[in-house]
Amino acid sequence: MNRFDGVSVLLTGAASGIGRATVHRLVAEGAAVFAVDRAADGLAAMAESATGAGRCVPHVADISDEAMVIEAVQAAVTELAGIEVVINVAGIHRTTPIDTLTVEDLNRLFSVNLVGTALVCREASAHLPDRTGVIVNVASAAATQGNPYMTAYAASKGAVLAFSLSLAAEVAGRGIRVVPVSPGTVDTPLTSSSVLPAGRDVSYFARIRSLLGSATPEQVASTIAFAASADGGYVTGAEIRVDGGSGA
Repeated sequence: MNRFDGVSVLLTGAASGIGRATVHRLVAEGAAVFAVDRAADGLAAMAESATGAGRCVPHVADISDEAMVIEAVQAAVTELAGIEVVINVAGIHRTTPIDTLTVEDLNRLFSVNLVGTALVCREASAHLPDRTGVIVNVASAAATQGNPYMTAYAASKGAVLAFSLSLAAEVAGRGIRVVPVSPGTVDTPLTSSSVLPAGRDVSYFARIRSLLGSATPEQVASTIAFAASADGGYVTGAEIRVDGGSGA
């Protein structure tokens, strides 16, 4: 199934987890993917392992840096002779109990999760083709479902969701689709490195965990691929949750 034959894709957060799995999926389906991440070693390893009918072009950049975003998008346009799909996966996670929440926590989470996503959308949107252009932004189930000790992270992902819904309305006249995808718990390096604060009551998490367990990055990647492809051609301005029913 080569839904992405000849399609040019700009994807952030490509070095690991959901981003890595999505690059692999799209390259396997024929896409030319301009893969962005700040982790140079992980990005190089990912690009080497991405095989299929398409190709992967790695590019090191920090999406919270405006100048680097501008340069990366222009490089993608040049390398791929245009951009047809934008997929924003890049993000960070922190546990932040309200009594220890700092301004630095808020600034860092928002600068990557919201500002980085918004900058990529701003720079890339002008290059997307009318009627067929697509933007997929990875939000989180935490955007609309309470998660203890994650107020700042949830707020930043809630902002990504709200940003995406309003962007969908703004570019609807051009026929560009914007789809926010909200994963629940996913087994990735990002989540495995996130440690709940010691000595806190974590019993609430039993209420919001999926009975199916954690998703794999590949399961989320398959949903992103659907949203970005012609198969999802009538989906825009609506959140797709990939949460194993945790919010049911």
